[in-house]
Amino acid sequence: MPHSVPIRTRIPPPGGDHTVGNALPHDSAAWQIQGSARYIDDMPEAAGLLHLAPGYAATGAKGAIVTLDLDAVRAAPGVVAVLTAQDIPGPNECSPSIGGDPILADGRIEFHGQVIFAVAAHSRYQARHAAALAKIEINEETPTVSVDDGLISGETVLPDYQFLSGDPDRTIAASAHRASGNLRIGGQEHFYLEGQVALALPGEGGVMHVHSSTQGPTEVQHLVAHMLEVPQARVICECRRMGGGFGGKESQASQWACLAALGAHVTGRAVKIRLDRDDDMIMTGKRHDVLANYSYGYDDKGRLDAIDVAFNARCGYSADLSLGVCDRTLFHTDNAYFYPASRVLSRRVRTNTVSNTAFRGFGGPQGMLFAERMMDEIAIRLRLDPLDVRKRNLYGPKRDVTPYGMKVRDNIAPRLVRELEKTSDYRRRRRDVRAFNKTNRFLKKGIALTPVKFGIAFTLKHLNQAGALVHVYTDGSVQVNHGGTEMGQGLYTKVAQVVAQEFGIDFAHVQITATTTDKVPNTTPTAASSGSDLNGMAAQRAAATIKDRMTDLACRLFQVDKRQVRFAGNRVHVGERDISFAELANSCFLERVSLSSTGYFATPKITWDRNTATGQPFLYFAYGAACAEVTIDTLTGEMRVDRVDVLHDVGKSLNPALDIGQIEGGFVQGMGWLTTEELVYDDAGRLNTHAPSTYKIPTASDVPEDFRVTLWDSKGNREATIYRSKAVGEPPIMLAISVFSAITDAVASLRPGRVPQLDAPATPEAIARAVRAMGDG
Repeated sequence: MPHSVPIRTRIPPPGGDHTVGNALPHDSAAWQIQGSARYIDDMPEAAGLLHLAPGYAATGAKGAIVTLDLDAVRAAPGVVAVLTAQDIPGPNECSPSIGGDPILADGRIEFHGQVIFAVAAHSRYQARHAAALAKIEINEETPTVSVDDGLISGETVLPDYQFLSGDPDRTIAASAHRASGNLRIGGQEHFYLEGQVALALPGEGGVMHVHSSTQGPTEVQHLVAHMLEVPQARVICECRRMGGGFGGKESQASQWACLAALGAHVTGRAVKIRLDRDDDMIMTGKRHDVLANYSYGYDDKGRLDAIDVAFNARCGYSADLSLGVCDRTLFHTDNAYFYPASRVLSRRVRTNTVSNTAFRGFGGPQGMLFAERMMDEIAIRLRLDPLDVRKRNLYGPKRDVTPYGMKVRDNIAPRLVRELEKTSDYRRRRRDVRAFNKTNRFLKKGIALTPVKFGIAFTLKHLNQAGALVHVYTDGSVQVNHGGTEMGQGLYTKVAQVVAQEFGIDFAHVQITATTTDKVPNTTPTAASSGSDLNGMAAQRAAATIKDRMTDLACRLFQVDKRQVRFAGNRVHVGERDISFAELANSCFLERVSLSSTGYFATPKITWDRNTATGQPFLYFAYGAACAEVTIDTLTGEMRVDRVDVLHDVGKSLNPALDIGQIEGGFVQGMGWLTTEELVYDDAGRLNTHAPSTYKIPTASDVPEDFRVTLWDSKGNREATIYRSKAVGEPPIMLAISVFSAITDAVASLRPGRVPQLDAPATPEAIARAVRAMGDG
């Protein structure tokens, strides 16, 4: 079984004074190992619960619905109701943005797998069996499937958008060296272990309680209320945990929650929907696949003069979250590199495929992959070490303004890269790789060290806010609730650590509760790597309010100054006295002092104006770097990752164990995106890779056997984030670009000076094609 080598990080000693910074286990870890962690499908089923299954046309990706015969469906055993668009009392819409996402298709379909009806039956088997009995005829039109098809049609889901700095055309023309090319970047299926699932429980007076596996409970609440034409206050959305999300449940969980709620509304009974894995993959969006067309100019040392790149993204049939996703591709086109002049353009291409959506990194990985491909091309053409080219192009003094006009003030990339270069023994290993390749005819090695600079904040300003609710009980136990959702990343644990730290009590005394819209309203999605930054700060403020009240009472009861009151070790030290936290909490109740408070936080300094492309879109940047070494088989295209060294910046870590887990998991997920996970559509618009039999996510055997992860020895975030920590959810996925660059390096060794024709993902077939192309001409 592959393993990680010992991880080097500084972990504060245990104790109430040091709850934050401790490598505590995930709050659900033991339950998950035991199989007792409760997900929505594990919840006790209400009496009379019905199961819902979606129905769609077996063929056709675009066209009018000519025939929709549901008689056999209604007559099937166990069927209680069949839902169509006509059953929706309000708007037939579940879009997270500008509209165009019907809950149930009405009159025509725009992609294969679009839901036309839903069946409610006594069992899940009965519902799925009945759904297959529908007779549907589509007046099929020729679908637009690929990015290339979409570019020919000229249809987009949103207008083009670009950043422009300097005069890239003139600068490239005057450069000592010029190059152009294209890079195809594949999409990616989320493949969360828990599929899309929702449970709706109708209540009295039109109240609807929806349990949804969602990253955005408030959005589900709003859309369900909108669909049912009831006030938002009558809809409660709750989520205790998800079995993975990765962005796939930020917007696209809403349709299934709406369908469950619609079923409950129509039948008056509890209704649950849980998608089959094949249906889930067919009916839900992916990471945007992109065709990047580019040109650039550079000098004799490999330093860039200017770039001009257009990202043509397959968005699917509607906008969904493509505005933010494709914008973030542009924001991260630079990665950690300075472009003296640049044009970066995004085209949001409309196709007759399921609408692509958020995925870990939110468009940033596609932009960064282009940047690293450019570094590799320059190094190959000039016959320089790729790391030297990268280092020469990093942001630095007087080279510190991004293509979107934000000054990089916290740049640790050069120091971090130098440190990893040393600790990974890059230079010696580079020599060893060259020696290996000289003596091996069919096996070739490659090595690459690539940086990551990732902006932290929602680029839509109003999303940068969070709320929390904290209660202290008279026995000294504490309950915390906030708007963030738990999808395995450990957010609940980190926020509970923050609350425990604030009160000076043990983590075990803090009770974590499910995210629910009837406790903390008007929340934003748990996304953009900002969950801890936002919710941790909101919870800290709520706890601090209560702590201040408790402090005031202690001062009054014991006649001391506030400076003489200290909370630590489950006790409150009041001057010379020492009482338990629980004793003071009970005294607060007796003295009629409130032990409950809300907390609210809005990220400061976010001033981005999209219309003028001015202002500051991010509070700070998270940095990292990875060195990957690979071996390829030039006869078969097979590839093995031999070793990975990661050095990653998390500021002052709230929980090193969770942060390291995120880094390792993100790296492997990114490696899958770039090496094994390939989405294949046929010309009719049908997804052929809709099951693990044909879609290959990384397995345990793909994890590098030598996998070294170290946290950057940081003095803390220069911005006043929660305990000076930094976000860690998304940046690690882009560390895996080092693997793609290492594969490029291995293929390039076959013919020095020639750039391999390698697109992502670098599957064995793609590697084999690139190897063959190196011998052509």
